[in-house]
Amino acid sequence: MTADGKHTPTPGADLARKINLLMDTAEAEGRKISVNDVLHAMAEAGTPLSRARWHYMRAGTGPVVKKIELLKNLAKFFGVNEEYLLDTNSDVPVRVEAQMELLATMRENKIRNYAARQLGELSPETLLQIRDIIDKRLKDHRSEQSD
Repeated sequence: MTADGKHTPTPGADLARKINLLMDTAEAEGRKISVNDVLHAMAEAGTPLSRARWHYMRAGTGPVVKKIELLKNLAKFFGVNEEYLLDTNSDVPVRVEAQMELLATMRENKIRNYAARQLGELSPETLLQIRDIIDKRLKDHRSEQSD
């Protein structure tokens, strides 16, 4: 924990964040990647991965992954530069960042659409006020996550 009370991410947590971003990005691109897809691809690449270890990697728990070849093969599988998974200080690839923004926007639109369907016959002014409230809450939520 840092002096300001925030948690310092562990190397395992950093890798988990990156892997989960890659999984979310793949989903945003329309590719549904299963555990079996990852395990099969890693076995074919010569770096077998167990279901339990994959779970630990995605959760950020367990021992830190030190097998460079495994991380390189995972990066190749997801189509990103291998430095993204190897370097704890590397930035999010531009494609991943763009897809995450798209995914966040799509989720926001689902929330708006759901709210509009549930509210029924309200005046246009009331609907616009509700939209503005939702937009503000989503914006506040995003800024909290980036802090």
